[in-house]
Amino acid sequence: MGDPVGAARHARQALKDDGTVLLAEPFAGNNLAENSTPVGRLYYAASTMVCTPNSLSQEVGLGLGAQAGEVRLAQVFAEGRLHKVSTGDGDAVQPDTGSKK
Repeated sequence: MGDPVGAARHARQALKDDGTVLLAEPFAGNNLAENSTPVGRLYYAASTMVCTPNSLSQEVGLGLGAQAGEVRLAQVFAEGRLHKVSTGDGDAVQPDTGSKK
């Protein structure tokens, strides 16, 4: 998806105040170490060859990169004004603001 933030904004505009958006993505960790598994390596290969170039070829071309994890996807949702983000198991996810702690 070339403009995931725009898609999140569009979803937010279409929702009622108590509406919900479901994002279904293959599982990815938030960093390389978390994705260094046989399945993670397969996902990196597929994303590098298909997903990332497709995203970059579109107008906005955000290119989240191979294996965007929960933190990065929460950041996309926050930029799209969808602020309550949780995982399938109900854990809250905080977007990465880019600041170092």
